[in-house]
Amino acid sequence: MAQRKSQAGFAEAFMHPSVGRNRRLEEFSQQLDWEPLERLLTEMRPGRRGPPPFPALLMFKALLLQQWYGLSDPGLEEALSDRMSFRRFVGLNADEAAPDHSTLWRFRQALSAQGLDLAAFEAVTAQLDGAGLIVRQGTLIDASLVSAASRPPKKPDPDEVEPGASLLVKAPREPDASWTRRGGKRFFGYKAHIAMDRGSQLIRRVLLTPANVNDTTPADDLILGDEAEVWADKAYDTHERRARLKAAGTKDRIMRRPNKHHPETRWSARRNTLIGRVRGRVETAFAILKSHYGLRRARYRTLIRNQADLVLACLAMNLRRAMVLTA
Repeated sequence: MAQRKSQAGFAEAFMHPSVGRNRRLEEFSQQLDWEPLERLLTEMRPGRRGPPPFPALLMFKALLLQQWYGLSDPGLEEALSDRMSFRRFVGLNADEAAPDHSTLWRFRQALSAQGLDLAAFEAVTAQLDGAGLIVRQGTLIDASLVSAASRPPKKPDPDEVEPGASLLVKAPREPDASWTRRGGKRFFGYKAHIAMDRGSQLIRRVLLTPANVNDTTPADDLILGDEAEVWADKAYDTHERRARLKAAGTKDRIMRRPNKHHPETRWSARRNTLIGRVRGRVETAFAILKSHYGLRRARYRTLIRNQADLVLACLAMNLRRAMVLTA
């Protein structure tokens, strides 16, 4: 590492100090202690064949740039080749070639396959927590649909389907995506689940599932256990969850779902309205993920790759939010 820095310093000694300056990226560089992440990522073992790999931390920082600037893998390769600020952020010397798009793709794949995408997310979240940014006043949980990268497969001819068989078929090129209903219409893709800290609006947990997974199924994995309250809409309302929250001493702020045995009352309607005003703030996070980080539609055709993309997007969004909180 020292040799890399000395080489970079020698090459840049002939440049004007303003060349390649990007104050925001410089602030991101100073925001975190990168050494714990570097130690974590050294668990990624390169293969025995091929050229020497790029440092894992360099590649990880490159994927953060991809999220902040909305770049494709080829676009990221091009930006790393010609933008000095990008090269400085990731730690590329002036005389070094940038990783190509296939190398970036394989790194992301390996990151998710080894579970290091979530481990890195948790490591960064721990640093933000150590800085006092996570309030634990409450956790807002919610889910949002993400369209598949592939077009929805066409329904087969009913006359060619065996009796009792489903007309909703899988996409051969995207086998992890699934069908569900949204607003009375069929939807094909995935579902992003997040848990957001109420006070700081930092995302503390993230998960991606096929679209047909009910919101309530992964809900308990989104509850941290250290929050004072849990806020959620009616989809998360179960007797078992209410009982667990009560036993844990956590305030239940889940909207009530009426049924024929327990119709909605004036009190429950008022309670749902008040909860909805707070719970709805988590939808802002999804709006940012979709509008600024391109997650209206999945970029890749497998769950594991799209999970890594979602985790990296949430991590990048948290770092930007942390800069606002510490400004």
